[in-house]
Amino acid sequence: MAGEGDDQLKLLGLWVSPYTHRVKLALSFKGLSYEYVEEDLSNKSELLLSTNPVHKKVPVLIHNGKPICESQVIVQYLDEEFPNSGVSLLPSDSYDRAIARFWAAYINDKLMPSWLQSSMGKTEEERAEALKQTLEAVANLETAFKECSKGKPFFGGDTVGYLDVSLSAMIGWMRAGEALHGRRTFDATRSPLLNAWMERFAALDAAKAAMPDNNKLVEFVRVRRAAAANN
Repeated sequence: MAGEGDDQLKLLGLWVSPYTHRVKLALSFKGLSYEYVEEDLSNKSELLLSTNPVHKKVPVLIHNGKPICESQVIVQYLDEEFPNSGVSLLPSDSYDRAIARFWAAYINDKLMPSWLQSSMGKTEEERAEALKQTLEAVANLETAFKECSKGKPFFGGDTVGYLDVSLSAMIGWMRAGEALHGRRTFDATRSPLLNAWMERFAALDAAKAAMPDNNKLVEFVRVRRAAAANN
C-alpha cells in the first residue's frame, strides 16, 4: 500500500479492538501505508497518553506528528485528507453524507453496546434484554441498508463507503460470537440483506488484509472467560 507524498501515518491500536479494526479497514480501502503500534492498555505508553490525554484510549492516528482520536473521526479524516487514494468513503452529496453519519453514530451508540452486553452481560436477564435491543438495532440497519444501497452491493453503492467501514468493525467479533455461541447477528431470515452484505464485504481483498484472525479472537475470549471464572 502506498500513501501520498511524504505523509507519515502511525496507528496506535489494540488488536482485539473493533474500533482499531475500523481504522485498519479504512486505511486498507484507502490504500495507505502506515506504521502500526500495538498498545498494552494495562500499561499505556507515554505516546498514547500524550496523544489522547482526554480519553487515553485507542485508536489514535498520528499524521505527520498530529494526533486524531476516535475511530469514526479518524475514518472521516482519512477520506478528506487523502481524496485521491483508494476508494472515496464519504458520499459526495451532502444529504447522503448526513444520513451516513447518522447511521454510523447509531452503530456506535446502539448496536455495538447492546451486542457486547448480549454476550458479556452478568445475568441471563441482562443478556436477554441486550439481545432484544441488538435485534431491534439490526432490523433498523437492515432498513438502512436497503435505503442507502439503493439495490447495490454496499451501503456506499457499487463500492465500499463510510457506513460499510463503520459496520465492518464488528464482523470479526460477530464471527467469533457465532463460533462461541452458535448465534448469528445477521442471518438469512431476519436480516437477509445484511447477511449477504457481510459475506460480500468479508470476501474483498482489502477487508481480508485488515480484519483480525477469527481463531485468535475466539481463543482470546476463552482465555478471558477462564481467567474470570478462576477469580
